[in-house]
Amino acid sequence: MKELAGRLTALDLDAGAAVRVIAYFDRLAEHRAGLEAMVRGVAVLAGCPARLADAGRRVRLRVETDGHRRDTDQPPDPAWPSAALSPDGAPALWLERAGAPSVVDSVILERAAAAIRVVLDRTRGRAPTAHADDPALVETLLDATAPEQVRLHAARQLGLDPATRARVAAPFDGPPRIVNASARRGPIHPHARPSTPGPAPVPARGTAPTHAGSATADPGPAHLDAGSAGTALPPGRVGVGPAVPLLELPGSWAAARTALRFTADGTPNAPGPRVVYADELGGIGLLAELVVPGADPPPDVRALDAAVADAPWMLTTLHAVASTASLRAAAVEVNVHHSTLQDRLGHAEALLGWPIRTPQGRLRLQLALAMRHLGRA
Repeated sequence: MKELAGRLTALDLDAGAAVRVIAYFDRLAEHRAGLEAMVRGVAVLAGCPARLADAGRRVRLRVETDGHRRDTDQPPDPAWPSAALSPDGAPALWLERAGAPSVVDSVILERAAAAIRVVLDRTRGRAPTAHADDPALVETLLDATAPEQVRLHAARQLGLDPATRARVAAPFDGPPRIVNASARRGPIHPHARPSTPGPAPVPARGTAPTHAGSATADPGPAHLDAGSAGTALPPGRVGVGPAVPLLELPGSWAAARTALRFTADGTPNAPGPRVVYADELGGIGLLAELVVPGADPPPDVRALDAAVADAPWMLTTLHAVASTASLRAAAVEVNVHHSTLQDRLGHAEALLGWPIRTPQGRLRLQLALAMRHLGRA
């Protein structure tokens, strides 16, 4: 899709932009994004505040171009470009600016309205069923735009005690899961090396997410069991939100999606933790707000990409140096002699343009690795 957009842009700027808009909302729909994420996409892509106002389903939210939600009680201006959520429905999605919509504006409104309709049909369009793992009930509980009573009803249908605390787990591939506050992915053994890759440990608070070893195999998918949140996390890459009261789970879901961006496959080509907890990211989590996937990478990331392309051992070696407590521990991690590691680091420093064996250089390397990963997430 990206290649097609590039070719079309060379022929027609509007056509290329329209294809990128379609791909953007397709990705949101694929990852089961909520209403606020949809409206945020409209505002950012259109370059003006966007508003969703569906009186029938009691949905009203407004997002400005900086991505922050700022609702208002003022009615939409009928002169603004708008779209209905159904063929015969009243306008419900608005761009807050005067004048006729451009071609790209029309594509944004049409594509977003279709995606929003799917979310509303999934979460508000039918009576909840009493299945404890019903994805629609989970999504309703995580929807910040849903009325409190609707979310409490969904919680009860899921068998969750409204007085309990829980977390949201955001798998890389699959719908969100609600797990209890103590849910963890099996015991971590920092120096264990099982024959098959297991999930990685969670980074220390306030540091970049790193892979300090291997762990036991995944215990299996999480589930809602016996009227309570699941105790296990889903397998694979997972971001985990903080433990909060049930009515605050939309915030945990947003934090879990941020944490997911810091996860990796845990392979030589994509080293890093497979499970990241949002409340253990510390200040490094702010990077997720600054690094946009697909955008031009900063200079340190470009230098890192060039270094990684120079030697097959480069990425795993640099990751080991950034994620372990000492150079000797890094040498053990990549299974080379300490002198070999020193030779590798000298070569890497020449390519990167900064030292990586000093505290400042190591921090710079950690940030470059994190930004490189976020840019590809």
